[in-house]
Amino acid sequence: MDIQTAFNNYWPFLALAAWFGYKWWNSRRVVALLPALKAKGALLVDVRSPDEFGVANAPGTVNIPLGDIGNRLAEIPKGAPVVLCCASGTRSGMAKMVLKKNGYAEVYNVGAWTKLL
Repeated sequence: MDIQTAFNNYWPFLALAAWFGYKWWNSRRVVALLPALKAKGALLVDVRSPDEFGVANAPGTVNIPLGDIGNRLAEIPKGAPVVLCCASGTRSGMAKMVLKKNGYAEVYNVGAWTKLL
């Protein structure tokens, strides 16, 4: 089997592996940036539901559920970095897109909230 045939047959698996690889790499990058972001006054936002947040959360995080984020933009300063988290990184990724579309320049998705511990 040549490379082109292998790619044609297995591209969905390669795309999935690339997506997971990017998600892993980006999360590690944001964790490494956390001290500098906190020094710049970063707001840590947990976009999980209030019930999930109530069970366990990272110190210093503010709970703004994903479904409410569009209505609560006034609570998120545009002049400081925003670090988003959730249970796995999916909801915080969606929240990042919402904030970017609303003019927030420095928005980071750390993935799981446990990475803020």
